[in-house]
Amino acid sequence: MNQDMTKSHPNNIQRNTSTEHRVQFYIQQATSDNTRKAYQQDIRHFEQWGGLLPANSQTIIRYLLDHAEHFSSRTLQRRLVALKQFHTYQGFSDPTAHPLVQKTMAGIQKTHGKPKTKAPAMRLEQLEQCIVSWPATNSVNDARDQALLCVGFFAAFRGRELLGVQMEHLSWHDQGLTILLPKSKTDQTGEGLCVALPILHNSVCPVVALKRWLSRAEIVSGLIFPGISRWGQVRTTAMTLPTLNLIIKAHAQRCQFEHAERFSSHSLRRGLATSASAAGASFKSIMRQGRWRHEGTVLEYIEEGQQFQDNAINSFYNSS
Repeated sequence: MNQDMTKSHPNNIQRNTSTEHRVQFYIQQATSDNTRKAYQQDIRHFEQWGGLLPANSQTIIRYLLDHAEHFSSRTLQRRLVALKQFHTYQGFSDPTAHPLVQKTMAGIQKTHGKPKTKAPAMRLEQLEQCIVSWPATNSVNDARDQALLCVGFFAAFRGRELLGVQMEHLSWHDQGLTILLPKSKTDQTGEGLCVALPILHNSVCPVVALKRWLSRAEIVSGLIFPGISRWGQVRTTAMTLPTLNLIIKAHAQRCQFEHAERFSSHSLRRGLATSASAAGASFKSIMRQGRWRHEGTVLEYIEEGQQFQDNAINSFYNSS
């Protein structure tokens, strides 16, 4: 068959169209939904400001200057990344790579940069205080919240990971429980990660707390942490991340923890790493339990947990 005829054959046109759709599908799958939504919002903000796409470096610089004193440098940096992604994947030259854009952004960071506000770590002793001092109401919300705190802490879950666990992800063992994460932030390829929770013979045992909650709510399939209506009815739909954060903040405020208003789901994850480090857990075991990919993040938590014990000042008075 003639080559030109082959190129124009209807089946080939359909096949090419199908290929384009498949490529677009896999490109979308390479980026998490949350990241993609954030980039889309950043692009919309740039357009609402008056920026035309594709943009040039002068327009990008004017955009940065107009917002340098109103947005955090981290927000502006993320918006540069969003603009970079847009231009790169649309086949345009990247205006954010221009040296003047990079220098302007560096100057904004140096002039207006502020320390990132972090969620405080809920340390083990705080978790124990929270559980032991729990009001004796014995409500369905209490059973769920106790399981949320204990499982979230000891599994070092990210908020969305915790809320996405389903019954089929649980495997019960004599020594405790394992939870399969089919996909997570550090496992975008979906190979699956497994989190082990040993049985603890104390008030904060995550295995006992989870069994008690599942029995109370009569959950046998689906999400293990669905929402609960104002009338105490267990829903089949997922709890939202803002609701989870409000629950953790409310119990931190009940216990009058310092900076309780800043507690969130990340407080549980930070708390596991900080507390485990202070208790002498190995760096490797902390990395494994929290499924951290970057050592720098874990080192930050370890230093936080050992800032008093492993302190140079102690050598002045503890030497023999």
